[in-house]
Amino acid sequence: MLRSLFSGISGLRANQTMLDVTGNNIANANTVGFKSSTTVFQDTLSQVMRGAGAATGTTGGTNPLQVGLGVQVAATRGNFNQGSAQSTGGATDLMIQGDGMFVLGSGSERTYTRAGAFTWDEGGNLVSPSGKKVQGYAPGDAGGTLIDINLNSLSASLPAGVEMTSYSIGADGVLRGTFSDDVQRDVAVVAVANFTNPAGLERVGETGFRASANSGAADLGVAGQGSRGQLMVGTLEMSNVDLSAEFTNLILAQRGFQASSRVITTSDQVLEELVNIKR
Repeated sequence: MLRSLFSGISGLRANQTMLDVTGNNIANANTVGFKSSTTVFQDTLSQVMRGAGAATGTTGGTNPLQVGLGVQVAATRGNFNQGSAQSTGGATDLMIQGDGMFVLGSGSERTYTRAGAFTWDEGGNLVSPSGKKVQGYAPGDAGGTLIDINLNSLSASLPAGVEMTSYSIGADGVLRGTFSDDVQRDVAVVAVANFTNPAGLERVGETGFRASANSGAADLGVAGQGSRGQLMVGTLEMSNVDLSAEFTNLILAQRGFQASSRVITTSDQVLEELVNIKR
């Protein structure tokens, strides 16, 4: 069977994957905190028709004679460049200016996200749109045990009759409440995680990621410490999808798919001629 036939098939598969990745990027052009991906191709093994020859006293060396066997997808690489900031004015809308990710907890599972469109649930927990609880630290315990961020976490330690009248979240991630006795008290601190290799994170949907064997363990802490960025309150990080680049990739993938299909068509015509060589 013709090698070109299988090379064409591999081209169809690889360019189809590029179309899938590009289509997903375009679909999420307006998704808060979304990180785009790019497709990386590599060639497959080459068939050696003749090995290389060393030079002798009378002749020069010869290069190997090889025929490639197609293309394959080497990787889908995540782009973790920061997206643009969109001001919302929401008191619980948070954006990390710089490196880092918010930590979300759902049961025993821990996921990470750049999408800071949070709100309060009926129990006073700070949650993501899908209901996952935002993780943080108790006041004075930054870097200690992670807890759910809850507006009512100080209720047991408050003087009788004292209750919260307002709250704010600072650039350092501290949730600070103003109480009816005119005293401000720290309620919790938003946790921020960093990774040695963010591109190694595994996507789990809902604009979230999970640590993998190649991402490195989460380096947990708070905003503004180490290499972690500061928080911007009342602001959301938008998708980092570049539509002009994605439409260019769309054209490239489409043309690559068409060219590969033409290789298959031409190979089929050659096979037909071989079958009909004796009439």
